[in-house]
Amino acid sequence: MYIIYKMDLFTGISYNLRGLWLGVKTPGLLFLGAVRFVAVVFFVLVSVSLILAYNQEILSFLWTRPESRWILWLWHLLSWALSLLLVGLAAIVSYLISQILFSVIIMDYMSRITELKVTGQVEETEKTPPLTQFLYLVRQEIPRTTLPVLLSLTLMILGWLTPLGPLIAIFSTGVAVVFLSWDNTDLLPARRMLPFKERFGMLLKTVPFHLGFGLLFLVPALNILFLSFAPVGATLYLLEKDTGGTSGEYKEHIDRPRITH
Repeated sequence: MYIIYKMDLFTGISYNLRGLWLGVKTPGLLFLGAVRFVAVVFFVLVSVSLILAYNQEILSFLWTRPESRWILWLWHLLSWALSLLLVGLAAIVSYLISQILFSVIIMDYMSRITELKVTGQVEETEKTPPLTQFLYLVRQEIPRTTLPVLLSLTLMILGWLTPLGPLIAIFSTGVAVVFLSWDNTDLLPARRMLPFKERFGMLLKTVPFHLGFGLLFLVPALNILFLSFAPVGATLYLLEKDTGGTSGEYKEHIDRPRITH
């Protein structure tokens, strides 16, 4: 069992790296990945800049600067802690906004380009109008994006309130990584109109792979780069499952009658 878990972990890492390499050497994928990278950075910088610009006003609203020097140090400590907390929340919110309203389209196109490059065609269960498909993708993206954030924040709060804080912090990081990976591996099944419950069940059966796929998202500075091209590696993984290249739980779900373009 341990050997299988370890193999799935390394398989996830390898698919992430393969996706990055394919994305960098394919002009269309490179352009879309770069656009997504710039978009995420832009939203994060704007939100963080606004938070830092109004940091003193926010702190003064919560606690007016004390006159006593004996407690002034506590006010400064609170100021730094509040700044870090607000910056973290701003980064999360800006990522959610860019992901739901902007990146969902880019991710779907990157998945389509990858499928077209590998198999020579893009397969779907049915043909839908562009607007309908966009609204469908947004609906799928909301639970995939908000669920891990809410779960991670809940675990973080539990960590503050219990002596198991360090262990809960590690666990919450793992949960966030798995869901960030699923946000990419779910692109192809969602496009083929599989029910959400069924797709979530597919995630639960492949947690070790998703954990390995998302470990590179924890690398500082480079994590945005890996996130930008993650749809490529995730689609490669699913296509190999679909064609039987690797035995696993996904093939039985996505191997269904479809139409091609």
